[in-house]
Amino acid sequence: MKFVLVLVLLLSIQAANAEVDATSVDFDSQTITIALTQEPPQLNSMKATDQVSIVILSHVIEGLVGYDRRGNVVPGVAERWEIDDKTATFWLRKDARWSDGSPVTAHDFVFAWRKTLEPATASEYAFILYPLMNGEAINQGKMDSSELGVFADDDRTLRIEFARPTGYFVKLTAFVSYFPVRKEFFDKKGGRYAADATDLLYNGPFRLTEWTHSASLKMVKSDSYWDKDNIHLNAINADYITSDTRARLNLFIDGKIVHTRLDGETYKDALTQRFRIRRFSTGNVFFVEYNHRPERITRNRNLREAIQLVFDPNEMVNKVLATPGNLPGISPFPVWLNGVEDKFRREYPAPVTDIDVEKARELLETARHELKIESFPPLVLLSGNSPTAAKQAEYMQGLLKARLGLDIKIDIQTFKQRLAKMTSGDFDMVNAGWGPDFDDVMTFGDLFASWNLNNRGRYNNPAYDMQVRTAMNSSVPKIRMDAMGELQKIIHDDAVILTQYEQGVIYLMHPKLKGVVRRVIGADPDYTRARVVK
Repeated sequence: MKFVLVLVLLLSIQAANAEVDATSVDFDSQTITIALTQEPPQLNSMKATDQVSIVILSHVIEGLVGYDRRGNVVPGVAERWEIDDKTATFWLRKDARWSDGSPVTAHDFVFAWRKTLEPATASEYAFILYPLMNGEAINQGKMDSSELGVFADDDRTLRIEFARPTGYFVKLTAFVSYFPVRKEFFDKKGGRYAADATDLLYNGPFRLTEWTHSASLKMVKSDSYWDKDNIHLNAINADYITSDTRARLNLFIDGKIVHTRLDGETYKDALTQRFRIRRFSTGNVFFVEYNHRPERITRNRNLREAIQLVFDPNEMVNKVLATPGNLPGISPFPVWLNGVEDKFRREYPAPVTDIDVEKARELLETARHELKIESFPPLVLLSGNSPTAAKQAEYMQGLLKARLGLDIKIDIQTFKQRLAKMTSGDFDMVNAGWGPDFDDVMTFGDLFASWNLNNRGRYNNPAYDMQVRTAMNSSVPKIRMDAMGELQKIIHDDAVILTQYEQGVIYLMHPKLKGVVRRVIGADPDYTRARVVK
């Protein structure tokens, strides 16, 4: 409680908005300039996994539904829908158009969903379509994609058959993996689909007109969007790509960008500059993910538990991150998730680990005997290249050396390189995290299921999988949440991951930019309804 009060006091030490140059906003042209933390690695909605790509795609392509500023599901391409335990039907609006003028049809959704599930597509998010009849079997190469339970009854009627009750299905359809793709355009582009701005077809409020790789991109208001009259911005320029918080703060101070996130050091500078500091909880959980593959020593449970017994999430939040808003990591299920009648974590309190260095050292010795090694080799900790990621990695390196005598080799990589190494299993431990894809506890619950390709460490536990299946196959909230409660216990008792913190961010926003939406679910930030004021 003391920590929370301190944060409130810190955030209240804010003066009126500090003035910045207006080059990042233009009232007359309704144009803004932003910075991206990285270039979008993938703008094929059937394969995108990272937040930057998802943010861009969510501005230029629209699915059946979307989210409003309060996180409620609202109509998108679909005007209305009906859903029960076995089927769902969506009726598409007449005025939904692609950027080439052609109508968005139910056939575009059928094609995209089938294509996403085909093994050759290698979509890491294919599992999110498993609620569809035969979806899992198709993705495993056991059935042809034509057998998928999705049908275009006509151009404007999309019908779905479920493999199991999925009460949260409508929320799923807001995610990028459920976005439409026009078959004729996809086939025409072949292997170049989504490679450049001209290699995509758009049906969202904006379209991508420029994409200079590793440098910049530009989105402009789409004249073909069905709700264009309520879109105020005419252009969004992403002229800068950098994850360096110091560089981004300087760009903000110089009036080059409208928005920047702060870390511990830049936060102090922002206070000095008397900027209005804003706070937002992202809903993301960050953790160290272990490599559970047979050839890695981190497969050993006693080794993982030893690390768990010496790690203090409060120290990570207060001393390492040292920015307001973050919460100590206790569970892979964040505090905002809903349970049966209350928040999930209130109904199912997370197991708590008490620091015990002596016991940790005993477990480490047991692990050494089980692994039949004379001493532990250096463990490779794969990390991102941002200043914050580097601090986290260095902290873990020092902690494990001081308390357990373990040597940690830090492998710092760019996002693309880190993702490639995570996918191939080239690590012992990796600084990772997960944000919600949809508004249901399952968005975190199935992350370490054996079939989930986002399970980078390849954790495989039949007991875990059974609980996921139980939650998947039931529409009864109590049954589902009981299963999630068991998952929470398994993750702790088996030391599947080392949960570090729940992310809160502090940031600066240009005072003349209004209507930007920050949300836990969906694209964040969302500039769709933003506008520049005088």
